[in-house]
Amino acid sequence: MEANNRLERAYKNEKPRLLARVRAAGRSLEEAEDLVHDVYAETLARLPLLAGIRNLPAWINSLFTRRLIDAWRHEKVRRACGESDVAEETLREIIKAAGLDPHEAYVRECLVDALNDALRVLPAAQRRVVEAQVFGGLTFREIAAATGESIDTLTARKRYALRNLSRALRHWIDR
Repeated sequence: MEANNRLERAYKNEKPRLLARVRAAGRSLEEAEDLVHDVYAETLARLPLLAGIRNLPAWINSLFTRRLIDAWRHEKVRRACGESDVAEETLREIIKAAGLDPHEAYVRECLVDALNDALRVLPAAQRRVVEAQVFGGLTFREIAAATGESIDTLTARKRYALRNLSRALRHWIDR
C-alpha cells in the first residue's frame, strides 16, 4: 500500500512536467495523456520494484524518456512507410502561434533592411520629415516650429516620401 501511495504522489507531481515535455515536442494533449498513462501503467506493473528505488520521480522521468524515444522511432518508421506526420504540422502551428517562426522573422528582418535602404535614398528634406513625424512622434506643428517651414510644405514632403517609400518597397517585394 505504501508503494502505491508513493507512486500516486510521484505521478501527481510529475504529470504536469511530463505533459509539458510532450506538448513542447509538438504532440497533441491526447497523445501526451496517452504516453503518460502508458508510463504510469508500466510503473504500476512494476510496483514490487518501487521499494528499492530511492528517487522515484527521476526513475519515472527516465522511463518516460525511453517511452518518448520509442514513440519518435515508431513515428520515424511510419513516415518512412509514407504515413503523414501530424506531429510535425502541429509543431509548425505552435511555433507560428508563438511568433517563433524563423521564416517570418527572416522576412521581417529583410523588410526592415529594405525600409532602411529606401529611407537612405530619399531626398534629405523628405527623410527628415518622415523621421521626425513617423519615427520621432512629432506633430507637423512641432516640426514646423523647429524648422521654420510651413505645415503645408511638410505634409507635401511626407506625401512624396511615402510615395517613394511605397515604390521602393513594392520593388523589393516584386523581386
